[in-house]
Amino acid sequence: MEVNTLFKIAAVGIIVAILNQVLIKSGRDEYTMVTTLAGLIIVLMMLIPELSDMFSYIESVFNL
Repeated sequence: MEVNTLFKIAAVGIIVAILNQVLIKSGRDEYTMVTTLAGLIIVLMMLIPELSDMFSYIESVFNL
């Protein structure tokens, strides 16, 4: 995993945290869960290629 990916994940987390705070302060509590789920989905989509590479590496190490 590259450092670049970690910075992207951290950026998504910071943006989601700020959006959640803004939505809570403006009385839009029902949208905070939606933004949290959207952030989680974005991070998972970013990690899918990394997980695929990891499983390929494990497969090559154990000759499966």
